[in-house]
Amino acid sequence: MYKRILVPTDFSKNALNAVRYALDLYAKLNCEFYFLNVFKLENYTTDALIIPEPGSQEFEIAKAKSEENFVKLLDMLALHHDNPKHIYHTIPTFTFLSAAIKKTISNKDINLVVMGTKGASGAKEVIFGSNTVKTMEIVSECPVLAIPADIRFSPPKEIVFPTDFKSGFKRKELNYLIEIAKMHGSAIRILHVSKKQILKPEQEENKILLDNILDEVAHSFHTLTEKNIADSITAFVESRDSDMIAFINQRHFFFEKIFTKPLIKEIGYDATVPILALH
Repeated sequence: MYKRILVPTDFSKNALNAVRYALDLYAKLNCEFYFLNVFKLENYTTDALIIPEPGSQEFEIAKAKSEENFVKLLDMLALHHDNPKHIYHTIPTFTFLSAAIKKTISNKDINLVVMGTKGASGAKEVIFGSNTVKTMEIVSECPVLAIPADIRFSPPKEIVFPTDFKSGFKRKELNYLIEIAKMHGSAIRILHVSKKQILKPEQEENKILLDNILDEVAHSFHTLTEKNIADSITAFVESRDSDMIAFINQRHFFFEKIFTKPLIKEIGYDATVPILALH
């Protein structure tokens, strides 16, 4: 059975980096990769009263350019990522990125979305571009894996899993985390950031549940008594040279605290690792 992975791309260096990371991360599995490009029309803005239709000159030129870039991408993959376990599909489309992603997830029964953190116009001080953050917020059907610019793939030795233990865990939510850990022999480090070291009875029960769910893979529990969650996670990852952060995006679990722009600038560009948002 093939895993179906969606990779949105604007053909930028960062998007290509995300493609390469996804191919290497799942090199051992049978996968169908769907590369999605939302092409733009030079003279069209969202304020325009007339939406260009398929068949119009401007539309067809933009679509042809997208298809031309897909040919270059596939040629490059054939040269450097020739994996018989992988099948590639291309989807050029003209719509809003969020709508295109949601539609493709539904139509192709996508299991995972992988994307770069910045596009062609990403400013250096913004680690997580608005498209990436928005995708992580709106996609609830499957996990989203965000790959920072210039991160080269190496098998993840250690994956940090921050949690407050306030909600119960479901095995299906953690399937992708466990799968990646099994594929690459990764250890999962569960990190609890709290001003109080002692857990409430409900939190203790959830911790035991998580321990049972993760019994198939190497894992350990860690606590930091710090106030700032984002800084604590970053410090933990840096001190251990961890390779990935995974979290359950449940009711925007500390999501806004981590991904607001001021905190991103505070965390620092060099501290980033791939982020896996689970659902």
